[in-house]
Amino acid sequence: MTVLKSIALFLLAAVSEIGGAWLIWQGWREHRGLWWIAGGVLALGAYGFVATFQPDPNFGRILAAYGGIFVAGSLAWGILVDRFKPDRYDLLGAAICLLGVIVIMYAPRNT
Repeated sequence: MTVLKSIALFLLAAVSEIGGAWLIWQGWREHRGLWWIAGGVLALGAYGFVATFQPDPNFGRILAAYGGIFVAGSLAWGILVDRFKPDRYDLLGAAICLLGVIVIMYAPRNT
């Protein structure tokens, strides 16, 4: 159950951070306005809190592992929202990053 909670929190963090950055991008670069930017700022602020709910107490470990989620999540966002077409190296890189997440967060440790 702890691993499932951790994965759900990582996914929520990714949607908050990537979605927030995308909203700011849309507001500024695509000239959609300040409301889009404000929504992005709120989403990025929410992202800042999500990591505090991770079961592991080590900030550095959580943030390092989240980096892999961010990489894969950014590609997924691009595919789903912006119709980005990743090549095999994008996909390989994302898979390597996700493997890193598994090793960092879920490897058995002596406690």
